[in-house]
Amino acid sequence: MATKKSWQVMPAKKTKPTAPSSTQSLLKEKADKIIDEVIKPAHVKSASITNDFNYIADIYSKWYRNNFYFCATYNCPSANAIHPSFETKFARMEYVADNKFNLAYMRHTEKWFEVSQDISIEECLKLIEEDPIFMP
Repeated sequence: MATKKSWQVMPAKKTKPTAPSSTQSLLKEKADKIIDEVIKPAHVKSASITNDFNYIADIYSKWYRNNFYFCATYNCPSANAIHPSFETKFARMEYVADNKFNLAYMRHTEKWFEVSQDISIEECLKLIEEDPIFMP
């Protein structure tokens, strides 16, 4: 017995909007200022030669596709370390539209958890600066 096949229309894939270059440069400038003035002084410490624990060596920001990340570089001073350093992302701002972002933080399960949607650059940066869940 032959089966009857028919054509079906597939829904169009949703494309994520790309942030304009002016928004990208404005956000990078404001984020780097907060990193240099607030986050780095509180979390980047000098290396301790008395223990083998990882420590934060640098904090920076970067764009990747339509997401803006806050990242930390950890140094591993132990002789048993696989690599001398590694990078982690601790906050993400996903561009939605019209200078609005979804804000998320990296949980201990290594999955992003979104805490705010459709908020402005200023609101995102204020939350990242003040809320301890966004700290490295």
